Amino acid sequence: MTVIVFPGQGSQITGMGRDFYDEFQEVKDTFSLISDISKIDLKDIIFNNPSNLLNETQYTQISIFTVSLSLFKILKLQNIKNLKINFMLGHSLGEYTALCAADIISIEDCAYLLKIRGELMQKAYEPNQSGMAAIIGIDCDTVEKIITDNKLNVQIANDNSPIQIVISGKKEDLLYSEIFFRNSGAIKFILLNVSAAFHSNLMKKAEEEMLNFIKKISFKSSNISIISNYSAESTDDISVIINNLSKQMSNKVRWVESIKTLEQLKEENIIEIGPGKVLSGLIKRISKKFKLINFNDINDILKIKNET
Repeated sequence: MTVIVFPGQGSQITGMGRDFYDEFQEVKDTFSLISDISKIDLKDIIFNNPSNLLNETQYTQISIFTVSLSLFKILKLQNIKNLKINFMLGHSLGEYTALCAADIISIEDCAYLLKIRGELMQKAYEPNQSGMAAIIGIDCDTVEKIITDNKLNVQIANDNSPIQIVISGKKEDLLYSEIFFRNSGAIKFILLNVSAAFHSNLMKKAEEEMLNFIKKISFKSSNISIISNYSAESTDDISVIINNLSKQMSNKVRWVESIKTLEQLKEENIIEIGPGKVLSGLIKRISKKFKLINFNDINDILKIKNET
């Protein structure tokens, strides 16, 4: 049995998926369909990155989704006999890709939602007034204790691994907090190149607006279960999936707990589909119990056939 994971924002790179696009009509068709729905020239943004648009949230999210979903379609075309998928999950926007790949949300609806999500998150707070920072070297419980003990006005946004936590908040609060984390054992404190404080209460208004659009979408049952960022639990219950998705934007991505859930479910094989290898790196730090395969290069097709 196999688990599929999909990356989130930060995995983007100019030219991602180009080898698949050049080789497969199915990828060209996926790019074209999502471009038509979103009214965004995704081929130009992803392959040429004019004015660095690929790194703007309103374009980043739908671009990563387009590439990740395209690659998943190619994986399915390979008709690998041993590829039986039990669970899917994704990091932040990657959860939307997972829902689409599992046929819980249609590609048209997912493209529509991600275009809106990117726009809402881009404008959620005044530009350059809030942000995120990665803390390297201490775990989530330690970060939470430092925040509580020192009454810091920041929140944990991503529990990515036992040594990598991302916090969100106003820029001034992030900068003020650095010394507390460094004094408590953090090896690095890195301000991230993002437009706002994602996965924090500063996203609450955007999340409420997003819910209005989620309610318009038709969700379908699937034989693939989703592990939610919000709950870190597995479910195939559509009402639970909708509830979890509606709370995702302003709450912590519980990635460590999600991978621990896969351990408890006795899963052993994980394929990361999409640009980069960020999630594979995080998973290796969380657990040594998984066989990890990346699918982001056309040469990976043969590798997956040989290893699955």
